Amino acid sequence: MRRTFLSLTLALAALAACVPTVEAPSAGRLSSTLSTLPRMRQFSPHAGRPPQRANADMAQDFLDLSFRLETGRDLPVLTRYEGPITLRVTGPAPASATRDLDALLARLRSEAGIAITRTDAAEATITIEFLPGKRLHGIVPGAACFVAPRVRSWTDYRRAGRDQLDWATLTERGTAAIFIPNDTAPQEVRDCLHEELAQALGPLNDLYRLPDSVFNDDNIHTVLTGFDMLMLRATYAPELHSGMTKGEVAARLPAILARLNPAGAGRTARHPGPTPVAFSRAIETALGHGSGRAARRAAARSAVNIAGDMGWRDTRAGFAWLILGRLSLPDDPVAAAEALMTAGRIYHADPLLAIQSAHADMQLAAFALTQGDADLAIALADGALPHAAEAENAALLATLLAMKAEALTLQGRDDAARSTRLDSLGWARYGFGPDKEVRRQIDEIAALSPLNRSRPR
Repeated sequence: MRRTFLSLTLALAALAACVPTVEAPSAGRLSSTLSTLPRMRQFSPHAGRPPQRANADMAQDFLDLSFRLETGRDLPVLTRYEGPITLRVTGPAPASATRDLDALLARLRSEAGIAITRTDAAEATITIEFLPGKRLHGIVPGAACFVAPRVRSWTDYRRAGRDQLDWATLTERGTAAIFIPNDTAPQEVRDCLHEELAQALGPLNDLYRLPDSVFNDDNIHTVLTGFDMLMLRATYAPELHSGMTKGEVAARLPAILARLNPAGAGRTARHPGPTPVAFSRAIETALGHGSGRAARRAAARSAVNIAGDMGWRDTRAGFAWLILGRLSLPDDPVAAAEALMTAGRIYHADPLLAIQSAHADMQLAAFALTQGDADLAIALADGALPHAAEAENAALLATLLAMKAEALTLQGRDDAARSTRLDSLGWARYGFGPDKEVRRQIDEIAALSPLNRSRPR
């Protein structure tokens, strides 16, 4: 289940609120100088980078992903589809969804070795149904999108009983349906396709310790990675079948991974260890929308403390500091900057955490921009841009480019700023969706620049 967490520029809006503004940001000139926005940019299909970790660690990841639900319940046996898989799409799909789905299916066939094809037949193995977000969120308010077993439609899902929707009672995958809002940003639709189809096919759990996977509730990775494809390829390895116990799978997994990923056999295992329930609960509270800001910030601080007590310097520790920094912005910008710098140090120390470091550097670039430090803002943005592009995160890419454009304007490099801003807007149309939302997000970023804040009266 893909959850709705802190939006990418929510923290930027909070930061903009920390600096005095008397008049609308001059980014409002986008409305007057651009009657239409540039063409939407999209990523070219490409394979994920092969996983860079030890097979011994990834074998444990496979077991924890495949034999436990997100709720913490253990699964008694491995389940998968035993035979060709067909997929159909119903409901009014967004225009971008067809291209993104076709690219995803091609990757699943080539990288994960899964025989999956499109069909119009009602008896399809997996159904993807698009529906208005209001209908979906009215029933499952915390989810951006989700997958359910043993159903083929939203009507089936609404009528199904709890036992029918229980993944733990499966002994083999039969049918499943994925439900995605059709009125959200193209990137959010694509992200839902990747995460929910991967869970329909394979692992049902998420692990905060994973640095390189969509199977992590931090939502840092937005498209299936090389690690994710390896997990799916292992799930459908001929040595395995539905109904096998955890012990039976564990006995065969080392040989499977050695065959599928020989490079991982020679790498040193890190043994990151399990994540305490208290940490997961603290993160969920910090990211939730049902608690007040003070409670959420306290939960983030609790997660940071747990990470410190555990001696972590991994993605979990970095994420805890990143959340604390974001939540501290409205009340304590100095503490927020310190937390974000700590997250950045953790992320930059590990090559596996490149996209995570880009998120931290984006926040730090925002601070630099508010202080009028154009050189630092550009340096941070330029360092993060390749990682955002490789991770296919258009929203992050657009945000970084918009910050760079404002910093270039501060330097008096108007032509370069104009070109960079147009590039940002093209990616923003994919990352943020409707033109009104694109303009709002870009204007919030522009509000960070001293040039767009009037002098104190």
